Amino acid sequence: MAGEHSLRFRPKYQQLFESLKADILSGRYKPGQKLPSEAALVKRSGASRITVGRAIRELQNLNLVDRVAGSGTYVRDLATETRPHLFGLLIPDLGETEIFEPVCHGIANAPEAPEHALLWGHADAHAAKPEQAWRLCQQYIANQVSGVFFAPLEFESEAGKTNRRILLALRQANIPVVLLDRRASKTPERNRPDLVGLNNRHAGYIATEHLINLGCRRIAFLAQHGAASSIDERLAGYNEALSAHGLRPEVESTQLDSDSQSLFSPRRNRQVSSEAFVCVNDRVAGQLMQVFLGRGIRIPDDVRLVGIDDVSYATLLPVPLTTIRQPTREIGEAALRTMLDRLRTPRLPPREILLDGELIVRKSCGASANVA
Repeated sequence: MAGEHSLRFRPKYQQLFESLKADILSGRYKPGQKLPSEAALVKRSGASRITVGRAIRELQNLNLVDRVAGSGTYVRDLATETRPHLFGLLIPDLGETEIFEPVCHGIANAPEAPEHALLWGHADAHAAKPEQAWRLCQQYIANQVSGVFFAPLEFESEAGKTNRRILLALRQANIPVVLLDRRASKTPERNRPDLVGLNNRHAGYIATEHLINLGCRRIAFLAQHGAASSIDERLAGYNEALSAHGLRPEVESTQLDSDSQSLFSPRRNRQVSSEAFVCVNDRVAGQLMQVFLGRGIRIPDDVRLVGIDDVSYATLLPVPLTTIRQPTREIGEAALRTMLDRLRTPRLPPREILLDGELIVRKSCGASANVA
């Protein structure tokens, strides 16, 4: 009787908080399940919107729920808070593309990492990349990993087909995926995984704007055939920067074939119509630099170059390369947090977490190091 009396005279928000808390702890609301909307709770409890909001915040303070803007409030999976997880790394370009090793170190050294483990996996080094990726996927399913960090294939004839096959197999095995660096396809899918990577549009924009601020007006963009969605984003940033300054893309904006010499006809020799190039990555910038220097075209006197990624050899090129540095460690840390969020709240909407890069000024753009 006394207990009922004291409950009745508790603040309205606390009554609602205690009721919802009991429903969660008793299992009436399951982990990952969405709670009734605030409007529905207002109608059901007769409390005000402010009162309902305060009760939900109290649940959030106890880490019982996650509030997702524009989606709702979801019950957290308390079991995943204490259980150590084994995660798989499915990165076909590991060891070939420099950005992924520091990203993996970022995952492994994140503040949340000591409780969990990473499985690097092993595949036949003599097999084609699509086959290696598929075998790793099967290994991770057999090992019942808690989640997979996946950098989708690119530049392979079977890339799109293999990426879809892997994602379908992991989805059917109920293994969550966090994509690293790029989407699995250029067309966003309804049930697409979370993505963590560089803000490629921003990278293309600031690389281009830097050249504009140095006085360049004829700026070309150079990419590769067969690249992933990240390339389209970098190109979009390039176009947006030109448009913002009343400029148009150069006709030389093109895609680089395996033979980089084919970009220029012999008769042009030392003549380049563009004043500067934004290259889709540092590797392309290095290839272009070799072509120019081989033809007696001086960098940055005759043409200026900017890359994207800031790989280790960017400073070792014949002309040290101005580039956009990827925040690889931060990408790794954000990827692990995103994976843990997905495990706690499986019904969260798909998210894209994109981190801005940093302009690193070196000699190839013709600016002094203090110019940004």
